[in-house]
Amino acid sequence: MDTQVLIVGAGPVGLTLAIDLGRRGVRCILLEQKDAPQFLPKMERCNARTMEIYRRIGIAQQIRDAGFPRDVPMDVFIVTSLVDPPLLHLPYPSVAQAQAEIAACQDGSMPLEPYQLISQYTLEPLLKSVAEGIPSVDVRYGCKFISCTQDAGSVRARVKTRDGATAELTAQYLVGCDGGSSVVRRQLGIKLSGEANLLQLRQALYRCDDLFDRIPIGKGRHYHVADAHNSFLIVQDSTHHFTLHAVVDSDDDMKAMFEQVVAMPVHYEMLYVGQWKQNLLLADSYARNRIFLAGDAVHLVIPTGGLGMNSGVGDAIDLSWKLAGTLQGWGGPGLLAAYETERRQIGARNVAASRHASRGRRAWRAAYKPNICDNTPEGAETRANLSRIADVEQRKSNEMIGAELGYRYADSPIIWPEPGEGPATDIMTYVPTTWPGARLPHVWLNDGTALHDRIGDGYTLLRLGGTQADASALQHAFASYGAPFTVLDIADQRPRAIYGYDLLVLRPDLHVVWRGNHLPDDPAKLAALATGH
Repeated sequence: MDTQVLIVGAGPVGLTLAIDLGRRGVRCILLEQKDAPQFLPKMERCNARTMEIYRRIGIAQQIRDAGFPRDVPMDVFIVTSLVDPPLLHLPYPSVAQAQAEIAACQDGSMPLEPYQLISQYTLEPLLKSVAEGIPSVDVRYGCKFISCTQDAGSVRARVKTRDGATAELTAQYLVGCDGGSSVVRRQLGIKLSGEANLLQLRQALYRCDDLFDRIPIGKGRHYHVADAHNSFLIVQDSTHHFTLHAVVDSDDDMKAMFEQVVAMPVHYEMLYVGQWKQNLLLADSYARNRIFLAGDAVHLVIPTGGLGMNSGVGDAIDLSWKLAGTLQGWGGPGLLAAYETERRQIGARNVAASRHASRGRRAWRAAYKPNICDNTPEGAETRANLSRIADVEQRKSNEMIGAELGYRYADSPIIWPEPGEGPATDIMTYVPTTWPGARLPHVWLNDGTALHDRIGDGYTLLRLGGTQADASALQHAFASYGAPFTVLDIADQRPRAIYGYDLLVLRPDLHVVWRGNHLPDDPAKLAALATGH
């Protein structure tokens, strides 16, 4: 074998997968056909759950240092231009404000980490440098994946190297993180289902050094324009770069659109123009035997709500520990099989959430009329009507904390099946729960530290509120497979009150496997289920 895991595609998803596999001691090769990360606008926000994941990896602060200034608000505006009074102003806290709110929250209803605005062209080089610093990770840019075959014990991939030569690489597993037009997915014959090409827009990237400081209506990150072009302006992380999306006929039209939206004299440079299509698509399958798919290769969403790249990071983290456990010998045959069961339902949920948000945006845009800027009673009525609708509908794009934190792996074969329906989930609100399959809610301990930070990278039994339950049989059961297992005693009363149980078994990704006030009568059954045996 050339490596244990071969990863195709070095976007944020492939890089995150490589980093987490590397920190778990797994050897992997990461292939990227581009010669280097490109300065192109794509994703622009890591959501709260993604930042929690990056905190566990150990790079959250690096990402914050590279991203949008922590003291600038994340406000969203609906405007006719950047100089006219906004039709709607939705305030959202800066990172600094959000961190202060989280520090004061004691009921488990907030994430450990708030969101972070960071442009993909900033994030990718940062993740690349982290991956390249891990000895077991081999990062190869300028290396194009051509095709692959697999048998019972390996995957063989044909690749074209930087010098044009063709080579074959052999690995135990392959993961396609190669985007919406995934060559790996097409090789497997897996189709995407859903709604394709709902709308085609142009996107342009501009450099304009003084614009952000001069915006008279207020600082924020998104400026949606009430016009006939579906246009919206996004502030990138440096505050010197901006992207504009619009439905126009030609690339040159994007210059006029920028000037029309800015509506004041500025010196700017248009660096890039490209076209993109709005899609709501989900792959029919996430895997074929030893070959797996993650990120945009399996789910394509409209970027309303920021669920694209962030869903992909969730895929990467779910798959990473399962690959590591299988390769290290303690994971049973059901461990990797659970990847599709768990993540495809989240992909479907997030495609639906994106559809919900995009319908909200379409609803207020449908209220646009050409008289919106007229100084007439009819113009005033148009503005008032659009604002009233947008005050409800635009929030669907910006307030999806339930989608970010509240997802739960229902009916997973490696999650203990607790009787009952389980709590209802809502993409707009998050209610903390320890129902098996859910992410463990973040709770502060009495000493000011986060419980999440006390939990290691293996399985964990939390003993809460001073319980003295004998864990030796459960420890022995996990040890019989060689699975990493730790008992963590937390005497503080707050976690016990919020989590509702004396005992919880957690997976390496902080999702709850089992909960109860007494350990199960058959601890071997619980260990076998949790490890995929």
